[in-house]
Amino acid sequence: MHHVYVIENEKGNWYIGYSTNVRQRIADHNCHKNISTAKSEHWKLIYCEAYVEKMDALGREKFLKSGSGRKFLKKQMRYYIEKKEKLIRGEWE
Repeated sequence: MHHVYVIENEKGNWYIGYSTNVRQRIADHNCHKNISTAKSEHWKLIYCEAYVEKMDALGREKFLKSGSGRKFLKKQMRYYIEKKEKLIRGEWE
């Protein structure tokens, strides 16, 4: 399977990527094996999509990295984002 994933660090920054082995890829991000994510630690998976065809996954990754794709992700994960914001403000119980 081919996966498109979104990971988030402790500062709330997102990284969108592609992999056939998501667990290993996140471990690589946390071990500073990716230049784009090397300055941060504690990356966690917050979103993932699976595809049978590699080109479908790569096309989706490209879309999610665009402005429209990021807008889609924010809408798709609105409950996650709202919960996180409430936790930051101390409103979540």
